[in-house]
Amino acid sequence: MANNTTKTAGRNRSVIDRLGGQKFIVLLVVIALFIFFCALSPNFRKYTTFLSILDYSYYITLMAIGVAFPLMTAGVDLSIGTGLICYSLVGGYLITFQGWPTWAGILASIVFGMAIGVLNGCLVALMDLPPFLATLCTCMITRGLGSIIVGRVGISWPAAAAEGGWFRSIFKIQVNDMNIPIGFLWIIIIVIIMTFVLNHTKIGRYTLAIGSNKEATRLSGVNVKFYHILTYVISGFFAGLAAISYSAIFATVQPGTGAGFELEAIGGAIIGGVSMSGGAGSITGTLAGVFVICLLKTGLPFIGLTANWQQIITGAVLIIAVLIDIMKEKKAAAK
Repeated sequence: MANNTTKTAGRNRSVIDRLGGQKFIVLLVVIALFIFFCALSPNFRKYTTFLSILDYSYYITLMAIGVAFPLMTAGVDLSIGTGLICYSLVGGYLITFQGWPTWAGILASIVFGMAIGVLNGCLVALMDLPPFLATLCTCMITRGLGSIIVGRVGISWPAAAAEGGWFRSIFKIQVNDMNIPIGFLWIIIIVIIMTFVLNHTKIGRYTLAIGSNKEATRLSGVNVKFYHILTYVISGFFAGLAAISYSAIFATVQPGTGAGFELEAIGGAIIGGVSMSGGAGSITGTLAGVFVICLLKTGLPFIGLTANWQQIITGAVLIIAVLIDIMKEKKAAAK
């Protein structure tokens, strides 16, 4: 009887579920958007446009991978957007005005991001503050702190040809006057590593377990507070990496900016299958979700739509993704 039930359940699985579920749908959306923009705009088909999409994808993907971990615990990290700018400003300030070597400025940016992650984790896991409120507060703190440190002056990290500008070649190199986006290779490597971390390590298993049932996880002997804090440290670490990629791609970092970056990252993660109610998520799906955001961000201006329309359409896509997540939960609960 049990075998018959299993066979029936297997037959009842849809083709989409067998191909990867939401990840497969998102991949189809990415392909469809690319074809759509290529068909409507000849300029979109240029190599420079392809580079622009990848430039956006680096820092958004890094933020999205990081914020996926708090999301999978049914939390959120709203500080990553303004945090990215703050960490970049601090690292650039130390390099430009304090004479630090580039590697030390990079390390300072990452460590600063992890420190804010520890603060977020302690506020949420130890002091039981709602994640939305706790990280909204640190979002405002990092926004103001970056401006105070640099004195409201834009910071430029060393140019590619200048001393210390080697870090820019991590994401883009020039061969025969052509820019080669090698940064995407690093993104793929990071996605593979973090997929392994999520699916095959205690960090990943306990992150999902906390999101599924925090109390049951605690009763099973897991140090819930430690692993809960660790998810925010991971988010801060990746926000620090995102700060480096942002500094490498763009010429100048302006204080007071970054608000809204976190929504693009969170949106990419949710579109890619990370559940806002916790307990489920995918790093590869997150990467695909980010490319939906990046294609909309890059492609809509090519068909004559302003940034306001971009926000409206992106918001509509997010609503659809959340509705799909809710329907999946209801379907799972009904089984």
